[in-house]
Amino acid sequence: MFIMKNLVLLLCFFISLSVSASEYGVYSPDKYSLKQNGEEMTLFIMDFSSSMDEYLENDTKFDLMLSTMKKFLPTINPNSMVGLRVYGHKMGFTPFDACRASSLIVPIQRGNGYNIHYNLTQLKPKGMTPITYSLKQAVKNDFIGFSGKKHIILLTDGGENCDESPCKFVMELIKVRKDIVIDVIAFNIDNPDDIAQLQCTSLVTSGKFYSANTAAELANSLTNSLNVHKEVEAKILPNP
Repeated sequence: MFIMKNLVLLLCFFISLSVSASEYGVYSPDKYSLKQNGEEMTLFIMDFSSSMDEYLENDTKFDLMLSTMKKFLPTINPNSMVGLRVYGHKMGFTPFDACRASSLIVPIQRGNGYNIHYNLTQLKPKGMTPITYSLKQAVKNDFIGFSGKKHIILLTDGGENCDESPCKFVMELIKVRKDIVIDVIAFNIDNPDDIAQLQCTSLVTSGKFYSANTAAELANSLTNSLNVHKEVEAKILPNP
């Protein structure tokens, strides 16, 4: 595991050498601050791409996710600051539109468990998997006005398929933002390239990577991601 983690980080470093900060929409940290004792905000980014309609354990992955979230959300402290962004919930008229289908459905605030579950039930899996665009939008817009730790929990059943790379994005992000950690829950993913891409996205931001292939594993991953204490300070690999 240690060797694999180092290989993923090394791969991410070489990928990042050809990527500029402006290309990946990294924004000035001047508007943000990391308080030593600041409150943690958690944003769920949930996958509504068409593949979530595929079957697993005699049900669709989408329905398994809904039932798991229905049980999980009431366990969140009502004073916790949580919100919801989704992607893949719209197709649009062009591939470009489909790759911009990412929306903040429930802004971050306290006592959001019921609102998050209700809004999840109002959407259906339809589109693409614009992970990078969703992360860019979350970083740029969803935490404005908040100080302290910004914790993203990304649940996806596949890798990026909109001609971008979340790994490249976070390699640039950590150079200017020290306050964001991304945990990734890979839901029933077996493609090695997708797994490597998603491992990079989490590990580079000092986040955790979880692989969930059943509803029970999904529930455990959500619980662990929300409850395990993590340092937010990101690691920047030195130049050679």
